[in-house]
Amino acid sequence: MADPIFIVAYMIAAFAGGVLGAALGSLPAFVFTGFALMGGEAVRIAAINIEGVDIPGYSFELAFGAFFGPHIAFAGGAAASAYAAKKGYMEPGFGGNWGYHDGKNILIAFAGKHTDVLLVGGLFGVLGYVVFYVSDAIAAPWDPIALGVVLSALAHRLALGYDVIGTVRGDGLLDVSPFERDETRTTDETGAPEERLNAEPWLPWHYKWENVAIIGMAFGVLGGITFYWTGSMFLAFGFSAASLIFLNLGIAEDFGIFQVPVPVTHHITLPASTAPAAYAGLEIGTEIAVVQTELLLIEVVVIGALFGLIGALLGELSQRIFYMHGDTHWDPPATSIVVTSFLIVVLHVAGVFPSAGYVPVPL
Repeated sequence: MADPIFIVAYMIAAFAGGVLGAALGSLPAFVFTGFALMGGEAVRIAAINIEGVDIPGYSFELAFGAFFGPHIAFAGGAAASAYAAKKGYMEPGFGGNWGYHDGKNILIAFAGKHTDVLLVGGLFGVLGYVVFYVSDAIAAPWDPIALGVVLSALAHRLALGYDVIGTVRGDGLLDVSPFERDETRTTDETGAPEERLNAEPWLPWHYKWENVAIIGMAFGVLGGITFYWTGSMFLAFGFSAASLIFLNLGIAEDFGIFQVPVPVTHHITLPASTAPAAYAGLEIGTEIAVVQTELLLIEVVVIGALFGLIGALLGELSQRIFYMHGDTHWDPPATSIVVTSFLIVVLHVAGVFPSAGYVPVPL
């Protein structure tokens, strides 16, 4: 059990991290997660392989901690956007009229605009930390950071009066055809004027199952071989997160997101890097020579492709259920990572994988 003073201090830090997420914007904060993680993992890889010492603090306490942890900064920023939309702060030119419901706009920085939005970000930063802390303390069998992002999204929808799923206007939860037909509504559920698509897919340039599958397998291979050559289960995740800077730089004057149609792949590369480690019975901090002794490159390629495919398809499935019909950002990658990390633990408990990689396993 952690020192109570440490927990209080970290909750204060988590509040600050949530404010950071609101101030920078949810997606920009996550891009910094990627850059911080790449730097931290480079230091860890060098230390492990040169000195035989694992020094995880930079990666785990900054990239995954209060500063840029997705469960804190990203989730706090997403809650801030949901709150700002509910309060009517997202006027045209400041996140309004961006094509989807304003509450889904996670590109907007709120620094200096509305103090209450920053405070909401901070509160949800604390919530994300609490979810992480409890899940990690009991060694719940899934990624505790991803769980924090998912439960934070559920909490901000419930707390701010948004529907958990939203109103389905097609032929079922998974139907994207209203978007493909460019169908719009002119009033909301209360009869108030509204101009909005009847279905709002998370990545409108990248939702067809076959395209998702190809991206999943390809980036899964890349995630797997990143682990093979570095021994890091997290570096490919950092690459994927940092690549979203191109998505962020695609913002036009109307804050549209359709100018740079890059894929989102961190829910692909993370399980694709972790599953080969679990298959070989390896843990965090393994030297590269050991990785390459225990695994064949062809094994890494096949397992990475398989788990990349699973992660990608689960991401698309979750966006069609929780994002496409809703009014706020529910993160499909985090939802996918919760499931794929749980799957890795199940395979470990079943005796298929000798370890669960980085994922906690209940005693």
